[in-house]
Amino acid sequence: MPYEPPTHTVERSLRATTGARTVAGVDEVGRGAWAGPVTVCAAVTGLRRPPDGLTDSKLITPRRRAELDPVLRKWVTAYALGHSSPQEIDELGMTAALRLAAVRALEGLPERPDAVILDGKHDYLGAPWKVRTVIKGDQSCVAVAAASVIAKVHRDTMMAGLGSETGEYQDFAFGANAGYPSPVHRAALEERGPTPHHRLSWSYLDALPRWQHLKKVRFPAEAAALESGGQLGFDF
Repeated sequence: MPYEPPTHTVERSLRATTGARTVAGVDEVGRGAWAGPVTVCAAVTGLRRPPDGLTDSKLITPRRRAELDPVLRKWVTAYALGHSSPQEIDELGMTAALRLAAVRALEGLPERPDAVILDGKHDYLGAPWKVRTVIKGDQSCVAVAAASVIAKVHRDTMMAGLGSETGEYQDFAFGANAGYPSPVHRAALEERGPTPHHRLSWSYLDALPRWQHLKKVRFPAEAAALESGGQLGFDF
């Protein structure tokens, strides 16, 4: 299906209206998975023409993503990755875990960005970061699209390593499903139960009577306050 290539429109707007010199695009992958971390990439691209074929990673075939990833890593001005582990997701809840991973990525950049373009409609970063949310930003904004591809390839590679044929968790086929639900993943869970890489506060355990005793309370009151729009009483 034809698609419009991403542009620098939002970045130019932020530069013009806020005086920002460095603008980072931020995107995540792994939010809906049952296993593995949630991974965030922050990418700075300047205003240069992007590589051909760049768009939201979900619109690109795995083969094309693998080809584009090293090109993007050399092309971007800077990028950094951040993760929140399954244990942090269980403890904090997804919103706070996303913020933790995003802050890790942003603080991993060689220069702190003056503004951030965040994919989606919800600002899970908040102060002190200056954030512009953009629905489908991974399709329309160059920096976010670049972050989308780099994050996706990096996390998929991590998960494939866990599910390799010689690995302890090969029955879960993480290389094929990246920790998301699939028939093979479900069957392995029923037989073997969750691994240390699974999120134990998630509802999939409700359908596994044999392993329900492992389910954790989703997250503490502090993180619940953040999920409902309040503020946590600690810094990340």
